[in-house]
Amino acid sequence: MPLASTHSTSAEQRTPLYRQIADAIRGQIADGTLAPGAPLPSEQSLMQQFGVSRGTIRQARAALRASGVIGGSQGRTFSVLGDSLTQPFDEFVSVTSWLRSIGKTPGAIVLCQDKGLAGDEAAAHLGIAPTDFVWRIRRLRTADGEPLMIEHTVMPEAVGDLLAGADLEHTSMYASLADRGVVVASARHRIDAVAATADEARLLHVRKGSPLLRLRRDAHDVRGNPVEWAEDRYRGDRTDVSIENNATASGVVRKYSEGRA
Repeated sequence: MPLASTHSTSAEQRTPLYRQIADAIRGQIADGTLAPGAPLPSEQSLMQQFGVSRGTIRQARAALRASGVIGGSQGRTFSVLGDSLTQPFDEFVSVTSWLRSIGKTPGAIVLCQDKGLAGDEAAAHLGIAPTDFVWRIRRLRTADGEPLMIEHTVMPEAVGDLLAGADLEHTSMYASLADRGVVVASARHRIDAVAATADEARLLHVRKGSPLLRLRRDAHDVRGNPVEWAEDRYRGDRTDVSIENNATASGVVRKYSEGRA
């Protein structure tokens, strides 16, 4: 069933072909045609099914693997994974963009959005004085209406002021900032695990003490100015992260080869 059609909409024509194929495979997984644990059809079979080249199929598979839909690698059988949602950290994107990329509808409930004194810890992360004001924003994030994670964000006063009138329950925080001239360009993440507090358990629909995946983040704009200090807590039973590394790019392979010469 080739995707190219004279009846394609302009939106479909603008979407890269490999993404159309990835979306079609996601649809087959969603409707049960491809069940968790089942092998993904072979490269040749997918080429015939969609009427595209080998390179396009490989791009589609790479996109599915990065978003946690399938597992495996080139030269091995690819298979459909279970329900865990995988957030790739190979590039820096918002939670809203990530969820949309894997076919989920993102949602948010603002739990608090308050201005107050920074204090020592926030001041150290944001490069300001403890007596300076900051905005603290806490949101419950959902995927298709299911509680997924809790965001804790602290922003310098001038940055947080830009979001005072933003609809943070229906729009991306980063997109809202970009619309107001502040682009989040880079971030440093630390990842570990913590136990859910009673309040977090209630919000996330898990038991108290359940493992949560904690991501702590210091984000900066294009000039390197601090934009936020954040801590996100994901349900451990519904999420994981993927990070792809390249030893060649870091020089490890070259040094190893030189050492053996």
